[in-house]
Amino acid sequence: QVQLVESGGGLVQPGGSLRLSCKASGFTLDYYAIGWFRQAPGKEREGVSCLSTSDDRTEYADSVRGRFTISRDNAKDTVYLQMKSLKPEDTGVYYCATLVMPRIASAINPCEVYGMDYWGKGTLVTVSS
Repeated sequence: QVQLVESGGGLVQPGGSLRLSCKASGFTLDYYAIGWFRQAPGKEREGVSCLSTSDDRTEYADSVRGRFTISRDNAKDTVYLQMKSLKPEDTGVYYCATLVMPRIASAINPCEVYGMDYWGKGTLVTVSS
């Protein structure tokens, strides 16, 4: 069983930066993909960024491309999301999730919001002045 724990959320002013961390434990096999998602109150969960281990491909939502960077430190079993130039619309609970058993469509969309296998409990990011 995989356990994911996010950290690093908090209150930040527009234009500021924040780095989120996702610590993975409890599973020895490498995951197929890991992604960051976010959900604002009353809104649907949406994908933010994805890292595919099969080909080291990274993907970003259009809304965050150029501002957010996903990376990982295998030695620490940790994945990061570096967020820059934060906007109020970036506010939400940020989750990390892993895909262990790829689906048919995983090669195309490895971080589909409803296809992930394990989820963390989230960390709240609030962008406000």
